[in-house]
Amino acid sequence: MSNRAVVSCAILGASGHGKVIAEIAELNGFSEIHFYDDRWPELALIEHWPVSGNSDTLIRRVHDYANVVVAIGHNVTRMNKYRTLLEQGASCLPLVHPSAVVSRYAKLGYGTVVMAGAVINPFSCIGKGCIINTAATVDHECVIADGVHVSPGAHLAGAVEVAEATWLGIGCHIKQRIKIGSNAVVAAGATVINDVLDNQTVVGVPAKPICPKE
Repeated sequence: MSNRAVVSCAILGASGHGKVIAEIAELNGFSEIHFYDDRWPELALIEHWPVSGNSDTLIRRVHDYANVVVAIGHNVTRMNKYRTLLEQGASCLPLVHPSAVVSRYAKLGYGTVVMAGAVINPFSCIGKGCIINTAATVDHECVIADGVHVSPGAHLAGAVEVAEATWLGIGCHIKQRIKIGSNAVVAAGATVINDVLDNQTVVGVPAKPICPKE
């Protein structure tokens, strides 16, 4: 019989994103993964991992887990779930894929997940509940606020500031010292060379705002 201690991680959200987080958790030494999803009990299994209950079940069981991660893509919803879990005393540690490069001088907030091949350079500060997705890069001295999703292959040059709950689309590029507001969206493949306002969506090369329809 193995004497290895069981270290459990709970993941809220049985999704494709959740599967990626589950593997990262295993690579970080979590030997037991339990999913929670509001489709339970109809959804009882995701791949080989059990779905052990819904959101309410997890709230009652948060102290059973060494780490609790929210695998929900929608930024505002993800942060609301984290706030509820933390109020109940959940441990929500950052998770970093072993192939990611995170400077020892960078800071990661609770619940942030850094995916395979991502790079976070010195003196950047990543907020709470962020997603730094596959092969994304965050250069020196960037400030990323809470609940931001930096999509796969997105690249931020130095000293970029991104406010809370903003989505940076796949393969976008952000020029150095740009400021991006809260709840903004940078479209896939866009190149941002000017500041982006709160709640604004920008597209294209160079990126320009989408004008609201009258």
